[in-house]
Amino acid sequence: MKIVRRIGAPPRERGSYGGQHCPDVFELSDGNFAVIGTDRTTDLESELPPDAGRADYERIVVVSRETLIRAKVDIPDI
Repeated sequence: MKIVRRIGAPPRERGSYGGQHCPDVFELSDGNFAVIGTDRTTDLESELPPDAGRADYERIVVVSRETLIRAKVDIPDI
């Protein structure tokens, strides 16, 4: 599995110049997506709806609204 491309604007275009806040979205060679975000599993796990869950190897990751909105144009419809 490899990163094929960035989805959306790079962090510098979103105001991150020092590398301290760099949420990002990438498309992978297998068609899945990888996300760099803030691990908020501890804070949000109890907030999951009853029909949601996560495996031990999964994390709840938060990315900024701007990151996801700017990525939207690059996400394929199918």
